[in-house]
Amino acid sequence: IECSQMADMAKEIVKTNGFSEVITVIKGKVEEIELPVPKVDVIISEWMGYFLLFENMLDTVLFARDKWLADDGVVLPDKASLHLTAIEDAEYKEDKIEFWNNVYGFDMSCIKKQAMMEPLVDTVDQNQIVTNCQLLKTMDISKMSSGDASFTVPFKLVAERNDFIHALVAYFNVSFTKCHKLMGFSTGLSVVTFYHPKYACLAPFFKQSGSNECTHNLLFAGPRSKSTHWKQTVLYLEDVVTICEGETLSGSMTVANNKKNPRDIDITLKYAINGNRCKVSRTQHYKMR
Repeated sequence: IECSQMADMAKEIVKTNGFSEVITVIKGKVEEIELPVPKVDVIISEWMGYFLLFENMLDTVLFARDKWLADDGVVLPDKASLHLTAIEDAEYKEDKIEFWNNVYGFDMSCIKKQAMMEPLVDTVDQNQIVTNCQLLKTMDISKMSSGDASFTVPFKLVAERNDFIHALVAYFNVSFTKCHKLMGFSTGLSVVTFYHPKYACLAPFFKQSGSNECTHNLLFAGPRSKSTHWKQTVLYLEDVVTICEGETLSGSMTVANNKKNPRDIDITLKYAINGNRCKVSRTQHYKMR
């Protein structure tokens, strides 16, 4: 199913390669079309956007699942998780954000306020990471409802070294736990054995009955993984947080679809630290447009 003009090209490609009797291309929106069959066994969709949820394509997948998926059918990918960490990024923040405080002698700080509200989608160098990485949210695409994509979750990020924090970074992992065999992907696929403590937070998704470990297909989009076109989502902080090893930056993140345009995302970030060198508490709002 494809609603753009690419559907016409797909039909031509299918015909040219002799698969017209096997593959049916339907042009239109999932919410508006009808299938030539009442139920399907598998739904495959690359619905993920920046920050996992940007553009809200997940709702379309859930609509198709509820309307057409057979009782024993599967959705692929079937699991997703959103994660958070903190980074040092003085150079970018100074050049691209603080720059507006004095533009050749002119105060343009009103633009700085706008820039701070717009998350940056970019590839983060793993050497910039200052804290641990925390699991924020897990999603089971085969069971979740549309409203589950809006949420408020707490976080506690513990510093792994003495440094400064200029931004928080969100990234996501996607997995195919219903696959019958391992498959290779060029977009950062890794095979993970979950007895490794680094991935303990994901173990409930993948642990098999009667087994202490398991391996599955995982697509990683984090700063310590091979780069993907989703990159990472950087949320710059108004404060420069001085943090010492072992200290905690804690708070909460609220994620919701924008009321005027549900394909956009509104993010509210609350964070605080009560450290030896820095004490701050603040709430910031971000808009992914």
